[in-house]
Amino acid sequence: MGMLITHGAVMTCSFGAAPATYVALPTHKLLGDNKPAANIMDNVPMLNIPSFGMCSSLANPTVAAATAAALGALTPMPCMPVTAAPWAPGSPKVLIANMPALTDSSKCICNWGGTIAFSVPSQFKVQVA
Repeated sequence: MGMLITHGAVMTCSFGAAPATYVALPTHKLLGDNKPAANIMDNVPMLNIPSFGMCSSLANPTVAAATAAALGALTPMPCMPVTAAPWAPGSPKVLIANMPALTDSSKCICNWGGTIAFSVPSQFKVQVA
């Protein structure tokens, strides 16, 4: 069983320089420990998933251009996450707004190659199967 992800969970990106705080909007009208709960479709960049500071992925065009301009020296650039696919896996048994609930084992892949994962859930009372 995993922990339900709610507003304020801490997440990291494998190519990001800093952790970020997950933003769960109260649109689903479901709370977990008095905080808005999320489902796997809550993966909107810069709304649910903010910037991770600086990005060091060469698949990111801005990083590739800055690295080329620096004669091949990796030059991180500001992170702008691009997440087209939903979080996976979600809870196989618990649905929020007809979609699987988001758990602390869920991951989301950035189009620039980074893996976004939760490092600290924002609550420790609600577990989902």
